[in-house]
Amino acid sequence: MPPKVKTILTWLVVIFLVYAVVTNPDRAAEVLKSIGALIYATFTGFGRFFASLAS
Repeated sequence: MPPKVKTILTWLVVIFLVYAVVTNPDRAAEVLKSIGALIYATFTGFGRFFASLAS
């Protein structure tokens, strides 16, 4: 992907995220909490998997 297109797409994503937070901050907070919970569950699962391999 050309650098100019990548820069434009990055700015569009940032602008959209700012717009989403400004127009509906409660929903944006819930989305971030859900993403955080998903990441936590993923790493917890990997931890359990590797712990079971070690035992």
